[in-house]
Amino acid sequence: MTGSDTRLIPTGRGRPRDHRIDEAVLAATMRLLEEGGYADFTMEAVAARAGTTKPAIRRRWASRRHLVVDALVAAMGEAPTPDTGCTHCDLIAGIATLTTAFAGPGTRRVWPALVADIAADPALAETFFTRLFEPRRAATAAALRRGIDRGDIRADTDLDLLLDLLASTTYYRALFGHLPITDSLAEDIVMIVMSGVATPAWRAQHERPHRHP
Repeated sequence: MTGSDTRLIPTGRGRPRDHRIDEAVLAATMRLLEEGGYADFTMEAVAARAGTTKPAIRRRWASRRHLVVDALVAAMGEAPTPDTGCTHCDLIAGIATLTTAFAGPGTRRVWPALVADIAADPALAETFFTRLFEPRRAATAAALRRGIDRGDIRADTDLDLLLDLLASTTYYRALFGHLPITDSLAEDIVMIVMSGVATPAWRAQHERPHRHP
């Protein structure tokens, strides 16, 4: 654990940490968020659902908000973008973990309130960026660099802007709920973005089969 990771409270010496409790608590957290949302979410309810105690949870997580961040990490993955040798396949797989997580009622109900808490709490913001946002972004950035090396993406592409474009649609829909997060959204996002940044060679090979009428 790094010095900047504030989600866990050191347990000191003693019995080895039981990771089964961690898994049960994270699973209980997501179930409770799906059932009751973020506002009514409590450590006591998690402890009862996970079959443990509030002190046991407090030894692992500094606050309920830190617990929610870790539950999102468990649901969404820290570095989900694979390396299959196919640029758009890798990007679709990575974005799909985001759309799948946000399509669920628990994550969609949590997101607006969690964003507000992150804005008001610098320590929680650091945990969120360190545990969830930055690792996922780094995995997708690596996939984009591989795409440049393969000749699928223009070498002069602004990677930071491209990363924002790929993820922002899902975050935007999860935050405002104005449009659904559909099963095809990850592929739709990637294919539209790639049509704008891809080289002519990639476009000639891949764009037409994925173009929607």
